[in-house]
Amino acid sequence: MKVSLIAITPDVEKVIEDAGRTCYLSHDKMTAESHERFIKMLVGKQHDSVLEHAYATFRIEGGSRCFTHQFVRHRFCSFSQQSQRYVDEEKFAVVTPDSIRGNLEALGLYTKFVEDAREAYRGLIALGIQKQDARFVLPNAVESEIVVSANFREWRHIFRARCHPAAQWEIRTICLEMLRILKKEAPSVFHDFVIDEEKKFAQNLKIVV
Repeated sequence: MKVSLIAITPDVEKVIEDAGRTCYLSHDKMTAESHERFIKMLVGKQHDSVLEHAYATFRIEGGSRCFTHQFVRHRFCSFSQQSQRYVDEEKFAVVTPDSIRGNLEALGLYTKFVEDAREAYRGLIALGIQKQDARFVLPNAVESEIVVSANFREWRHIFRARCHPAAQWEIRTICLEMLRILKKEAPSVFHDFVIDEEKKFAQNLKIVV
């Protein structure tokens, strides 16, 4: 699995501060460092609409279709995903959960199913069936590639839901990596998310400024 930041609003925290200060007509208070305290104030007061002026776009490679089926349920994002209608999937790779990888009997069943699906797909293609119909036999474990764009308000919502300990492990792993990146790119916006690297989840702390 690979997560890459491919675009982000330039001078992102300054853009947020500039937009937010419009609400108070307080641009005269802007300094080189003022964005940090101002944005933390916005976040603490849940003045989240201002965060919608900032966007980030990620490319995610090697996540399963199980992951993408969950991810695309987020309504305020833009998605572009590898198409199984047009892309030849005869050499597809799969994501294997640790719970299956660590159980030899389960891994045997899993591997057999994957290879049976591969042979069925190849057989259908050989019979002249179009990829858009042959794909019906592909498992949810098949790796996919997806690009997603969202504003920072939505990213905060996604991280609250998907970095939680109760979130499914694959989407949590991927969202934690995106959170790590955005905490570096926009530390004031995401300062209240604390990542537990040992247990692999993040908590959103309520910060009062």
